[in-house]
Amino acid sequence: MRSADVCITGRCPRRQPWPAALWLCFALASACSFSPPPAEPAPAATYQAADPQPPLRPGDMIRIRIWREPDFSGDFAVEQTGIVVLPRLGPLNVTSISPESLETRLIRNYREYLSHSSIDVVFLRQVEIVGAVQKPGAYHVDPKATLADALAMAGGTTPDGRPDEVEIIRDGKTLPGTISGRTTISHSPVQSGDQLYVPMKSWVSRNPGAVLAAGITAVSTLTYVLVH
Repeated sequence: MRSADVCITGRCPRRQPWPAALWLCFALASACSFSPPPAEPAPAATYQAADPQPPLRPGDMIRIRIWREPDFSGDFAVEQTGIVVLPRLGPLNVTSISPESLETRLIRNYREYLSHSSIDVVFLRQVEIVGAVQKPGAYHVDPKATLADALAMAGGTTPDGRPDEVEIIRDGKTLPGTISGRTTISHSPVQSGDQLYVPMKSWVSRNPGAVLAAGITAVSTLTYVLVH
């Protein structure tokens, strides 16, 4: 009797299941050849437009560099009273004047004594760098520096850190948006006393091997169930 006649009468021969070894090889080949879909491009870092820089706060620092005048040059901290003591000029309250006006005032005052010297004034903001960095802590950052420069002061990010999505925390609240390493401090919302928080990568990004192993195990388990 032909095989077609057998099927017509409802007595088709039963198809034999694939051997378990063949199923396992197929599962492993599928799992190993699997590659996740390409990641979508990360959205550009966003941040609020920087407001005019506020006055200095206690803990900030004034860096003065005067050519050939080492006795007048140095880094001078703003005390808790808002007073900074500068060479030749004496104590000065700096918490009630804008940085632009303060810089003009300092240069003008020093030129009364040093008319032929080059005077450079930089205001260093004290911030706390936390999260996925090598050396969390408080640092004084130059507003002309980039965020990447600031993170380098903290030893750089850990391998699990995300330096292009840094969050700004102010008074215990996270500001909307993030900033990237290429952003200049002066062109960001960063202010004195802020925390710069470096988040960690997702668990999947940090453990690709574990994800692949879990996938192979799941496929192998399913194969075993189907075969048996």
